[in-house]
Order: sequence, then structure tokens, then C-alpha cells
Amino acid sequence: MPDQKPAPDCVASSPPASRRRLTGGIRPQHPAVVAQALHRRADLQLRVADRITAFAGSMPFVSLHAAVFAVWMVVLERNPWPTLTLVVSLESIFLTAFVMIGQNRQGAFQQEKADHDFHAQELELHANTDLTNEIHQLTTELHRRFIVEPRSEARPPQA
Repeated sequence: MPDQKPAPDCVASSPPASRRRLTGGIRPQHPAVVAQALHRRADLQLRVADRITAFAGSMPFVSLHAAVFAVWMVVLERNPWPTLTLVVSLESIFLTAFVMIGQNRQGAFQQEKADHDFHAQELELHANTDLTNEIHQLTTELHRRFIVEPRSEARPPQA
């Protein structure tokens, strides 16, 4: 099994059990995922929107609507479906709003994740640059001590 790097401080600060509960048990979690899950869990409206969106994007939703609309068209409507048309139109308006909420949420999440990743990469770049400079200084010093100085000591004094 390969060695695993420790989690960054921002991820390790959350208790692992709560992180698993918030994000469905999928590991490892990006800090932006944990932050968004905490934010969405804290707001009732966002939780309701998430549940509606999750149900509206499922096959049970499609099956339920097919059954309800079939019964409505065959049993309930006497005229050529004016009420059904109104209901379907209103439903599509509301579902479109939930889709837009989901897209806005996803866009905000992607921006937050990109900002975090950029910051982490910048820190890594600075750390790598510092290490490279230190290695260069050590190599130069070793070169001076073991290659340049021994040559100058090996030369006989000139008279």
C-alpha cells in the first residue's frame, strides 16, 4: 500500500465522522466540498431546494409524472386538457428555477474550489522555489569546498 500524505490542515480540522456524514462518506474530501456541505446543511431553504432538485432529476419523478398525467388525461379531464396544460406549465416554471439554483450553486462551488486550488498551488510553488534555491546554494558550496579549494591547495607555491 503506498504511503498516503497527511490531509491539509483545513481538511484535518474537521472531525472525520462529521465530514463523512456531510458528504456521503466519500473520501478524501476537498475543503471546498466540506465548506459547501456545511453551508447547505445550515440553511433550510437550501436543504429543501437540494431535495426537490434531487427528486426532480430522478427516474421515479419521471415515472410518477407519467402515471399522474396519464390518469389525469384519461379520468379527470373532460375538455381537451386545459387544466393539465396549466399545471404542467407552472411545474416547468418552478423546476426551471430549481435547475437554475443548482447551476448557480455548482458555479459558486467550482469558483470556490478553483480559488482554493490556486492558493494551494501558489504555496506549493513558493515552497518548491525555496527548496530549489537552497539546493542550489548547497551544491555551489559543495562544489567550492570539494572541487575548487582542493585544486588551489594542490598547487605548489610559486616562487
